[in-house]
Amino acid sequence: MDPFVLVGGGLTTARAAKALRTEGYDGDLVVVTSEPHRPYERPPLSKDYLRGEAERDAVFPLDEAWYTEHDVAVRTGETVVGLDVADHALTLSDGAALTYAKLLLAPGSTPRTLAVPGSDLGGVHYLRTIDDADRISARLLEASLEGVGRLVVIGDGWIGLEVAASARTLGLDVTVVGRGAHPLGRVLGPEMSDFYASVHTEHEVRLVRGATVTALEGADGRVTAVVLSDGTRLGADVVVAGIGAAPNIGLAEAAGLDLRDAALGGGVVVDGTLATSHPDVFAGGDIASIPSPHYGRPLRVEHWAIAQETGKHAGRAMLGAADPYDKLPYFYSDQYDVGMEYTGWVDVQAGYDDVVVSGDTAEREFVAFWRVDGRVVAGMAVNVWEQMGRVEELIRSGRQVPTAELEAFTG
Repeated sequence: MDPFVLVGGGLTTARAAKALRTEGYDGDLVVVTSEPHRPYERPPLSKDYLRGEAERDAVFPLDEAWYTEHDVAVRTGETVVGLDVADHALTLSDGAALTYAKLLLAPGSTPRTLAVPGSDLGGVHYLRTIDDADRISARLLEASLEGVGRLVVIGDGWIGLEVAASARTLGLDVTVVGRGAHPLGRVLGPEMSDFYASVHTEHEVRLVRGATVTALEGADGRVTAVVLSDGTRLGADVVVAGIGAAPNIGLAEAAGLDLRDAALGGGVVVDGTLATSHPDVFAGGDIASIPSPHYGRPLRVEHWAIAQETGKHAGRAMLGAADPYDKLPYFYSDQYDVGMEYTGWVDVQAGYDDVVVSGDTAEREFVAFWRVDGRVVAGMAVNVWEQMGRVEELIRSGRQVPTAELEAFTG
């Protein structure tokens, strides 16, 4: 019998492999990843691993011995370049064919790159892989030891701000350049975005808002400055660009699998079991556009919890489980002494009623709630722990929650 094949080197495939073995699948199981490492998780790459506070082993959810003990073949450094769903066959970059009984696609995303003059200079980095983190970490340390240590982060989303916090903790001079009026504005809206802006400002990070990068300047092949559209030049010894990522849907698209419209977040269409338009091909992680029973629309979310939960769910579904995926989106972020957990989903661009805060933002201990039509659709806890279960109950209740009830949440 042909093996079950898991394509991708992230947390999704690690969790799927473990679920398959835990649920009793004893057939051949193969993981194929284009990276030279066994599957790993990415959140530490912008946090403690980047700062040199965590060992490399900390990023691997399963140690190497687990794959050996559970007879899972991990084929590293191999890229899948073709998929024939009719013949249940993959084509690898070396021309070899690999047939499968069932397949999980979890190839993740690729960082968007700067399309400006000078973007190929030394010292310009993107953060996606362990190797990226190693390069950036070494360069940040080098710049700090040289006594220069000027980092410019292009992009003020989660990756950008986490890298900024890590670099500032290491003692570098940090500037963050964002295109919008508020850092994290597209995710959190202005109220909570301004909270994070204040956190970074208090740590002496310079936030440049409403700016467009037009060029990078350099000397002797290395970056020396970031040039903005208004002519401003920001001195830089290191540049990290975190301007978003594109889901790796090329393989699915070429194979003729159904794709989601960009207006609904893009990605590969799956049903509640995470099966694609071909019943023997499943998708998880960044590329999966999953129908949400609670929000009544498909969601494609690029966060750690999605990788973890869709991996487990897909593993069970590949063995015949038919229960629909019904996890609320969840993510977390650690910046300086500010730890955050968030669950739910809100379309900031479409708008929301308000944000109600329970606790004290000045003391950095609070829970914030986003409401639409009076109903809680998302909640974020900052330095207040073990509250996500209660927040999820409010979201799933679907009831209109009075302001006074929300304000008393942490009391």
